[in-house]
Amino acid sequence: MADEERGKSFLAEAEKKIKSAGTFFGGLFGGAAKLEDACDLYIRAGNAFKMAKKWSAAGGAFCEAAQIKLNDLQNKHEAGTQFVEAANCYRKSDFEEAINCLQRAIEIFTDMGRFTMAAKHHTTMAEIYETNIMDLEKAIHHYETAADFYKGEGSSSSGNKCLLKVALYSAQLENFAKAISIYEEVAATSLESSLLKYSVREYFFRAALCNMCIDMEKAQNAVTKYQEMLPAFEDSREYNLIQGLITAHENEDVDAFTEAVREYDSISRLDQWYTAILLRIKKNITSDLDLT
Repeated sequence: MADEERGKSFLAEAEKKIKSAGTFFGGLFGGAAKLEDACDLYIRAGNAFKMAKKWSAAGGAFCEAAQIKLNDLQNKHEAGTQFVEAANCYRKSDFEEAINCLQRAIEIFTDMGRFTMAAKHHTTMAEIYETNIMDLEKAIHHYETAADFYKGEGSSSSGNKCLLKVALYSAQLENFAKAISIYEEVAATSLESSLLKYSVREYFFRAALCNMCIDMEKAQNAVTKYQEMLPAFEDSREYNLIQGLITAHENEDVDAFTEAVREYDSISRLDQWYTAILLRIKKNITSDLDLT
């Protein structure tokens, strides 16, 4: 029998079990056991639909199992697990349904005090919003919530990873002050760890560029502060680029700005985020020239 047909067969069996459990005699004689059987059949149906790559049908089957676990069998943990399984399936066919299932799971795990699990699923929701639905504001919200949960449970490293995503997208949405605050916060905590210290140069670089989008004098003051916090920053190519950009801005020299970026990029390739921020800074220089 084909996997899809097996899935449909399991669904039909599950529905019969539920109807039987709902009768008067069914309730007297093993009603709970029949609901357990029905739940298992829904899970088997979900797995069969997965094999057939019928993702929406699989998600629906796992949701049915979750509802029974939650409402009839009072097993919150298993209900949350099945909602997550449903979300994994819906993520291949229906992003909004995937979000709905993850939200149900988060509510369950939060109510149970399983905050690390809730944080994990907030992160998954953020990933869906950033890569599939393309709603950066909602992605930021869920990354921030995940960071709060992680930090509340003492998982600072996981929390900082989420915060760095918040900073990345905040800068893209031109909320530079928020991005700067996060980069500086994560840099300060990373300086206390010998394992994380190597990343501080990047955080200061990103924060400095965000500062330059706001005000060049503020950026110079920030760079001085970063240099004091991490003396080795002064010897980096990032520091030299920043100083070159500040000088180019002071001299209203667009060519010098472009050359400084080109020289840096020839050795260390700049990704899309850096390119967008640097174009924003360059635009500030050309705007100043237009005003003179």
